[in-house]
Amino acid sequence: MVKLFVRYVSVGVVNTLIHWVVFAALYFQGLSQSKSNFAAFCCAVTFSFFANAKWTFNSEATTIRYLLYLFFMGGMASAVGAYADNLQLSPVITLIVFSAISLVCGFIYSKFIVFKDRR
Repeated sequence: MVKLFVRYVSVGVVNTLIHWVVFAALYFQGLSQSKSNFAAFCCAVTFSFFANAKWTFNSEATTIRYLLYLFFMGGMASAVGAYADNLQLSPVITLIVFSAISLVCGFIYSKFIVFKDRR
């Protein structure tokens, strides 16, 4: 389980860089944090999903699995962004909080739901 988490974190580092760059670009163009966070997540999730399917979990990347991952994690991205908008948090805080939450929740969800071994 530790080896899987380390691999997941490795993919997560690249995923986070993608997410932060897209978030910043959209936010500084005038989009709200919730929309910027959701859009940034959608861009980064494609890389993350396929990299984790192949490298972390050695599983088949199917449309159903992708949609399960996208909707769960995208919903979480929107919720964190909306909460940040309501509290008028700094975008940097939004990114840090979402990155931490998505790392832990994303791993658990991926391991036990999306890429669960169907033996």
